[in-house]
Amino acid sequence: MEKVFPELKPLSRQALRLHPRAGDPSYEDSSVGGPLRWPIDEPWPWCGEEHYNIGDGGDNPEDDTRHQAAEPMVPVVQLYATDAPGVPFPPGSDLLQVLWCPFHHGEPWYERSVRARVFWRKTVDAPRVLVAPPAPVDAPEGHVPKPCAVHPELVTEYPGRDNIPQNLRNEIGNRLNGLNGLNETTGWNYFYHLSTAPGTKVGGHPRGWNGSTTWFSCDRCGAPVEHLLTVTHEEFDGESWRTWLPLEDRPDDESGPLYLWNPGFERARDAQNAHYLEVGGGGDVYVFECRSCPDRPTETFFKLN
Repeated sequence: MEKVFPELKPLSRQALRLHPRAGDPSYEDSSVGGPLRWPIDEPWPWCGEEHYNIGDGGDNPEDDTRHQAAEPMVPVVQLYATDAPGVPFPPGSDLLQVLWCPFHHGEPWYERSVRARVFWRKTVDAPRVLVAPPAPVDAPEGHVPKPCAVHPELVTEYPGRDNIPQNLRNEIGNRLNGLNGLNETTGWNYFYHLSTAPGTKVGGHPRGWNGSTTWFSCDRCGAPVEHLLTVTHEEFDGESWRTWLPLEDRPDDESGPLYLWNPGFERARDAQNAHYLEVGGGGDVYVFECRSCPDRPTETFFKLN
């Protein structure tokens, strides 16, 4: 991409794709949905905010069930610094833990989603680990990840076409239209194959995000926020797999389209949604953080696919 569009080089970012696959991780492992290295003497995080369970009506907010009681949060991502090249851990920390409340939050109904919390800590501060943390009751289906081992992969990404800054669009003008013509000349589509990676990842550019991430700032200090984590319901789709599906998960015959229900596609099918997450019926959860504030406050957003 940088040979064809050198103007994109300053916009490149490194992302760590986690590639969750079904497994039996322990608290000593990086994982998605696995047990956390949680200090035994530290209270488990609970959500006391107003939250909902989507009712049988689905799209009808009147069918939502309002929860009054606090609910325990569930482990989503644990990542040790040794497994996380390129991730900017705060000084003195070597462990990232992300939990969320699996119930829906917020208004209106179509923006309701999980609410995440982020913890950075030192491994040595948790010599004794909480073995049996509390679990929520009747959490919405697809909102609690199944335990998965992770297989980190560092990749270089470029912003989606709509997220290229306006001043750069004006500067290189018609040359950006060449992004649309790449498919005709190379067979690759910029969005699906050449810009941002799909799937669960740390850092990089948020895929499918509507608009630049620099348009909103930290509520405390006013500094721009940074993309920390995307947790999605599928690691690839019927088109993006052509460049983003790992070789070990690919079908033996790649000559045709990727129909996951066909024989021979078992490896790809297992890799697409190993954590069995379907937040909001099939959407992406984005966590952004402010790296200018010492405690790195975060904000959670949701996009329905």
